[in-house]
Amino acid sequence: MPVVLWETRAPRRADVDETPAAPASTPADTVELLDGGAEAYPRMLAALAGAKRFIHLEIYIFQATGVGAQFLDALEAAARRGIAVRVVVDGWGSAMTGRAIATRLREAGASVKIYNRILSMFVGRFRRNHKKILLVDDEIAFLGGINIGDEYAAKYEEGGWADLAVEVRGPTCARLGAVIRKQGRIGGRRGERLSAPSSPVRIYLSGARGGGRKLRRRYVRALSLAQREVLIAQGYFLPDRGLVRALLRAARRGVRVSLLLAGRTDVPFIRTATLSLYDRLLRAGVVIHEWTTSVLHAKAAVVDDTRFLVGSFNLDPLSLSNEETLVEVDDPELAWQARGWIGAHIEGAQLVKRDDVRRAPWQRWFTDRIGLAIARLAELLGRLLNR
Repeated sequence: MPVVLWETRAPRRADVDETPAAPASTPADTVELLDGGAEAYPRMLAALAGAKRFIHLEIYIFQATGVGAQFLDALEAAARRGIAVRVVVDGWGSAMTGRAIATRLREAGASVKIYNRILSMFVGRFRRNHKKILLVDDEIAFLGGINIGDEYAAKYEEGGWADLAVEVRGPTCARLGAVIRKQGRIGGRRGERLSAPSSPVRIYLSGARGGGRKLRRRYVRALSLAQREVLIAQGYFLPDRGLVRALLRAARRGVRVSLLLAGRTDVPFIRTATLSLYDRLLRAGVVIHEWTTSVLHAKAAVVDDTRFLVGSFNLDPLSLSNEETLVEVDDPELAWQARGWIGAHIEGAQLVKRDDVRRAPWQRWFTDRIGLAIARLAELLGRLLNR
């Protein structure tokens, strides 16, 4: 039976780190947790329909049919009514649809960029734009792991992917817009932090050449500060040796570390490498569950019921070189909601036991060597891309 790692109670005041309140004269940032495309897409489409001045969409995968057609219609309508619409799609993630989307939106007056088309790989440009950002009028922003596609909108039992996003409103959105528009750049400086004064919300954008290391350090820092509990949900879990050590240290000093990982995945070789880490993590006391109802695509963590991290940033080597986002929020209520989301998925997932990963010596030698080779190759590729 799965181990239940959460309670249906509000966080005690003794559990909550006090966060300075924003001055009364400064509008406060607000953040809402959104469960997959089912909750995020209607809000995103409503924001597009209500745009008055400016729309910026930066997305890895943009499908042109189904829910993607609704987004295309909304962006086209906004551009035709005079809204400044700017769209960035990745040349690999949207390889099949990027050109058609760009043509249609440009005809409506929108600005469209295809980031590193597939052919650019032949001249050594392998880096991907993995961000998922929708910013409207510098007033409302949506960030997380959700692309634009029907798999994110479906229910889990119908094969819908498990993922998270947040809706941010407030002065931090204006700061995000200023960085996005700065000198026409996509993103900002390496690992740039965006937050309004005294805000519990921090948005990190990784640019070219290793900005992802700043995002990685946020996870390492959160693990090092954890006192009671860490919950992590990761669809592509292939942490480097430093991150593995941070997880092990947290577990060995008594922090309850629980991982919700993908039992089904769209990238099988990543799972092979992930399995090679299980025995070491389990021996240290880390609790691992695998979500098999559908594809797990979330990239999120909750620390001590007070801090929540979510974004496009995977705990894998390639995310260190890609264009990524990470949102970090110090808010007990939001952290508790995210804890409930991860906990509910843990309850519906399969508990991994040490007996499950024990194999005959030749099997362990063979599969672990393959997994380790994949992990090291991915780490090497990430370092090369950063250079």
